Amino acid sequence: MNHQITIQPSGHLCTANAHETVLESAINAGFNIPYGCRNGACGSCKGTVLSGEVDYGDYAAAALTDAEKAAGKALFCCARPLTDLTIECREINASIIPPRIIPARVERKEQLSHDVMVLFLKLPSSEHLQFMAGQYIEFLLKDGKRRAFSLANAPHIDNMLELHLRLIPGGQFTEYVFNEMPDKAIMRIEAPFGSFYLREDSSKPIIMVAGGTGFAPVKGMIEHMLHKDIQRPVILYWGAKTLQDLYMPVLPAAWATEYPHIQFIPVLSDAMPEDQWQGRTGLVHQAVLDDFSSQGLGNYEVYCCGAPAMVEVAHASFLNAGLAEDAFFSDAFNYAKPVVTTGAGA
Repeated sequence: MNHQITIQPSGHLCTANAHETVLESAINAGFNIPYGCRNGACGSCKGTVLSGEVDYGDYAAAALTDAEKAAGKALFCCARPLTDLTIECREINASIIPPRIIPARVERKEQLSHDVMVLFLKLPSSEHLQFMAGQYIEFLLKDGKRRAFSLANAPHIDNMLELHLRLIPGGQFTEYVFNEMPDKAIMRIEAPFGSFYLREDSSKPIIMVAGGTGFAPVKGMIEHMLHKDIQRPVILYWGAKTLQDLYMPVLPAAWATEYPHIQFIPVLSDAMPEDQWQGRTGLVHQAVLDDFSSQGLGNYEVYCCGAPAMVEVAHASFLNAGLAEDAFFSDAFNYAKPVVTTGAGA
């Protein structure tokens, strides 16, 4: 059965077909509501059900508490209408690029650290992927599952896609990429997805906070800004455990050297003695707070990408430091649960 969804305060209408989530219905209708992971982990798509009933679906407890549910909140990437709905959520004032399914060939792989692989995907010569800097793609696997990875290249490079993959021990897809995937393998992808992208209509200076491979979409954003000669001041904080986890530090260091409006501040949480690290230490969000303790964050925009726990604590602490609610943009990486096998291959 189909159900009508009214989005407030815009008054936009869309129809949810059988088994569609609220988010899928909005995307299919061309409406751009915020979202990130699409699997109930990051909380970016949280909104209010003003009337009607939903099946809340499967989600992470940290992303939607019982108190929030009691107050009418739901995660629209998981929630499916059981009746006609009226919902309330923020809509993004940007033209949504509808996702589409296209084939892609594995052009090459480059292992940059013990657990990070850069994967380059070549699109057919007749295909070009239109997307916004910071968005992500999803691999469509043969078993029906999906795996999402941020685009690390800028949109003007639209037929060779760059992804940064961290090896997850026991993770079926990343184990396959690292150990088995041959060059020239043909994959199916759907893209683009995500509301984590560079807002080009703003003139505010930018603080970018990346954790681990959260550097990937940040790289795409900065390279897009350089390509378009957008000279808004950017301070990039890249947090990692040890020195080897900063898997391509030469690139952001080169940006900072060549472009006066870009600063690069790497932060290690667990620097090893052999690293002989002389830079910043501790948690990456705390480095931001330390640097802006006197002036606050009220004049800045923040783009934050990494593990859900990092994104969550950064969001709360930055708001307390004066950041405007509508000036925090985030993407929380949520990894698929490792599969325990008993002799079968991943």
